[in-house]
Amino acid sequence: MDFLQTYSEAALTSLGYFWKALWAFVLGYIVSSMIQVFVTRDRMQKAMGEAGKGSVALGTFFGFISSSCSFAALSTTKSLFKKGAGFIPAIAFLLASTNLVIELGIIIAVFLGWQFVVGEYVGGVLLILFAWLFVKATRPRNLIRQARKRLREEEGENQSDGSDTDWKEKIQSKEGWQQVAQKYFMEWGMVWKDVTVGFTIAGIISAFVPQAFFQTLFIGAGEGNNPSFLALLENIVVGPVAAFFTFIGSMGNIPLAAVLYGNGVSFAGVMAFIFSDLVVFPVIRVNAKYYGWKMALYILALLFASLIATSLVLHYGFSLLGLLPQSASGGGQSDRFAIDYTFFLNLAFLALSGVLAWLRFGGESESHHHHGGGQSVIETVLFWLAIVAYVWLAGGLIVSFIN
Repeated sequence: MDFLQTYSEAALTSLGYFWKALWAFVLGYIVSSMIQVFVTRDRMQKAMGEAGKGSVALGTFFGFISSSCSFAALSTTKSLFKKGAGFIPAIAFLLASTNLVIELGIIIAVFLGWQFVVGEYVGGVLLILFAWLFVKATRPRNLIRQARKRLREEEGENQSDGSDTDWKEKIQSKEGWQQVAQKYFMEWGMVWKDVTVGFTIAGIISAFVPQAFFQTLFIGAGEGNNPSFLALLENIVVGPVAAFFTFIGSMGNIPLAAVLYGNGVSFAGVMAFIFSDLVVFPVIRVNAKYYGWKMALYILALLFASLIATSLVLHYGFSLLGLLPQSASGGGQSDRFAIDYTFFLNLAFLALSGVLAWLRFGGESESHHHHGGGQSVIETVLFWLAIVAYVWLAGGLIVSFIN
């Protein structure tokens, strides 16, 4: 395969990943924006304000019915937390929305098989339980207090958040929906650079990096389903490291997980890779934007520890029950831009985005903008990397049409 053909494949892969996740992005940001505008802090505190079983279960349920997109989940989690949701229920929502959603299970079934689907859903629940235990053990009260204060100060929210009846008036008014539209485009404005760079890198690595390279990263790859504990632990730790460089978002990493599994990586290593969508740098950076670096690094440690424990329990539990998959499921490379449910969902949510764009830019709005001053060095670098990524993708499309 010559360079131009591989280049075209890389660009189409990047665009295909984004096309798969587009509707989930839009849905998540609409939900997040509506929560910020219509849900009062008092109401959210009553629903998810304490780390009890009911609040954690509610956060898990809300995550289950929400988007599977990592960035959309981060945005909605931030909104819930800012409105007064407890930290543990908010983390439960975050983990559920990236591991327990139906569309993710469908894609896993196509690429990897039913054992991985069961692992994904059982593992999602285990991740929440281990995260809960971790927070209980570390008691980060000061970090939580500072992070919530930072959110409310930076986004200009005062104590006058509105009474419980305000949302009824807002939801029936054009001004209320203009505020939703403003929040929606603010959310996109925060993460578009990370999304662009992340998906572009995912396509480049998928197309240009030989599969043998991934196989060398994992001790014992291709040697059966009974690796030593140390080999298994290495697989689980290297999984997130590989994920750090190879994907962005919950949906885009599944084809790459299938590549790892097809090259003999252990069940635990593949599951760790799949669970790693919340411990990659773009996600860490968004968390740092929201809560500050101290809380972002705490969340990273929390999720990484929970991921390791969950992957170990899944592997040995499945082994005990005789459920470990014996061979790669394959699944094949599906048509990236088929006329399927993704196509129609994308059309519907793009239409919704068009309505929000009309509300945001086409009508009069009295909403105030809050800017954080000049851009940081990281923001500037990411901006230019995103521009380079767009040029790369455009070039890849041109090559694909020529060939």
